[in-house]
Amino acid sequence: MIASNRLLMSRTYDMSLRARRAAETRNSITDAAEALLATGAITDATLQAIAAGAGVSVQTVVRHFGSRNGILEAVWGRVEERVLAGRGAIPAGDVDAALTALLEHYESEGRLILNLLSQETIDPDAQEVVRFGRDYHRGWVERCFGPLLSSGTTEEIDALVAATDLYVWKLLRLDMGRSPSAARAVMSRLVHAAIGSS
Repeated sequence: MIASNRLLMSRTYDMSLRARRAAETRNSITDAAEALLATGAITDATLQAIAAGAGVSVQTVVRHFGSRNGILEAVWGRVEERVLAGRGAIPAGDVDAALTALLEHYESEGRLILNLLSQETIDPDAQEVVRFGRDYHRGWVERCFGPLLSSGTTEEIDALVAATDLYVWKLLRLDMGRSPSAARAVMSRLVHAAIGSS
């Protein structure tokens, strides 16, 4: 009986260790794919490049994800989870909380999104992700700032979508070299101006 229990415990440990190693490998592969997608063309994120970045074989990548599309879906799913976790729980009408979450999102995901935007006219994967991002951002703006608007017209929402757009962050942070706090101050001014003029 004791030997049987030890064997069961040993098998449980082996399964737990195997599951943990499999999860680590999946994360490593997803990390490698995301790094490629953040800096280069989506078409350059081949199975071979992803495997090399993760330090595994192509067969290992396929075993974990089935195909290149499976890896891309895992990356998009991961990014979507981070976006929803960071921006999804902001209380409606809290401008400061909304700007904090938005700018944290841009600081962590902005370069990846800009890279996808640069490819949306030539790559259907990029086009699909970017379309989702635009729809999500507009809905987020309506939910977060809508209670502060006098009527919530299309023009008012458009003004806030523009004031909080990723390209405003890019202009301030990447093109003009402003600090995160300086970029926040400018975007806060734009948002408050859009709300105040409604």
